[in-house]
Amino acid sequence: MRRRHDIRSATAVADARDTTRAFLEALRQPTIDSETADTAVLVVSEFVTNALRHGGGTYTLRLAAHPDTIDVAVDDPSSQAPRRRTPDLIDGTGGCGWPMVNRLARATAVTRRPSGGKAASALLNR
Repeated sequence: MRRRHDIRSATAVADARDTTRAFLEALRQPTIDSETADTAVLVVSEFVTNALRHGGGTYTLRLAAHPDTIDVAVDDPSSQAPRRRTPDLIDGTGGCGWPMVNRLARATAVTRRPSGGKAASALLNR
């Protein structure tokens, strides 16, 4: 499933979460339990928020399901990869998302696109 949004949509992150939930609810054999769904939605939320905040304001969400895994990927036009930094617990300016995604995922990757930009992806247990 692919879906493209831009920053002009005030509900872009909520739309991405809703799209992810609908995608997961449609899966059969095996169905997705609520904890797995919550994890996938959280990862999508983090990726989309970062794409909007740091990636130029547009993103494409890609979701794929396999027998044992779920692939979550978000493309954006920025070539700058996510980076680990000390979380800002006082002003709330971030720093928690990428480490959290790395703890939740079986694997993560950032792939630069030949045409520009990047894809941040996470492989999640199903």
